[in-house]
Amino acid sequence: MGNFKTMVRDITKNAAMLNYLNGYLNTKAAPDENYARELQELFTLGKGPDSKYTESDVKEAARVLTGWQIGNWGVNGQPAQGIFTASRHDTNNKQFSSFFNNTLITGRTGATAGDLELTDLLNMIFAQNEVAKFIVRKFYRFFIYYEIDAATEANVITPLADIFRSSNYDIKPVLTTLFKSEHFFDVANQGCLIKTPADIVIGAMREYEVKMPLATDWDTNYGHWNTLYYHMILQGLNLHNPPNVAGIPAYYQEPSFHEIWITTDSLPKRNQFTDIMTNSGYSRNSFRMQFNFVDFAKTLSNPGNPNDLIDDAIKYLYRMSVSPQAKQQMKTQMLLSNQLYDYYWTNAWSAYIANPSTANFNIVNTRLKDLFRYLMNLSEYQLS
Repeated sequence: MGNFKTMVRDITKNAAMLNYLNGYLNTKAAPDENYARELQELFTLGKGPDSKYTESDVKEAARVLTGWQIGNWGVNGQPAQGIFTASRHDTNNKQFSSFFNNTLITGRTGATAGDLELTDLLNMIFAQNEVAKFIVRKFYRFFIYYEIDAATEANVITPLADIFRSSNYDIKPVLTTLFKSEHFFDVANQGCLIKTPADIVIGAMREYEVKMPLATDWDTNYGHWNTLYYHMILQGLNLHNPPNVAGIPAYYQEPSFHEIWITTDSLPKRNQFTDIMTNSGYSRNSFRMQFNFVDFAKTLSNPGNPNDLIDDAIKYLYRMSVSPQAKQQMKTQMLLSNQLYDYYWTNAWSAYIANPSTANFNIVNTRLKDLFRYLMNLSEYQLS
């Protein structure tokens, strides 16, 4: 939610990026173009029809970025950090193309040369209107929908890009405007994105307010969090190990984008996670991580009424409505155990509330498990 331009600057000098994209190997004797290319192609300008930087621009940007290295690399107890070594820096002028208005970045010398030329480079890049549009399109695809037609480009992307530039690339004003817009709340834009594996795994944990071990019990916590992380990997999202510098394909890969999350392999694994958390959960060091639907039902407005319970659950878990016929089927088959009258659930729930014995708990818990397992296995639950 901070400043995007500042973030790009910080990433450029970050030890992890200097390592990942060979910035620490970039010297005046042997300029390395890896980061200079991705800085423009992936991180700021993109490669759309209006992004017309040249191969020469990549090479000149690489010269600007010469001299950065990694300090404290491998020193025990010390965080690695980006440092600038003036003797490795190209002090000559750097000439850019007409796309950048033939900007000439003056070569600098001394300890501040790296920062000064980096400032000039970023000012030159961020002066291009395409930077704001490129990033705003990413926001739109992440929060709204993956297709951007001509009307959306003109009526949503361009105005938001104007706000982005006028705020000096602060992210918060852009998202604030987007989230308050009629477009964001348009029915056509609801329930049209496939949930990421993080949405499925972490989202479900939050939806049901699953209790975790005390923070001081690091071993049990680590085991449970590792289990959740493993399920995300099975579903196609390894948060800490993107396959390449572009990131996770579902966020950028045309034309499928978010549809990549669902395959014949990943969909059963999504359902497997919610099924396991419904039925047995995971136990470590005598602490069980599991969905508790009885506790969840207590948070709803009127859990003793099966119609209200189903209505509230669907409003909470889904981003779209469900037909009355489908609700009736859920109620009859799961909450009423194929009986005809609502009091088969109401009486069971009331008996549990009055006397939460193991027997009474098991009766309502079994029915709730059937209901919520069914809700989470439907395609509607896969949409956000």
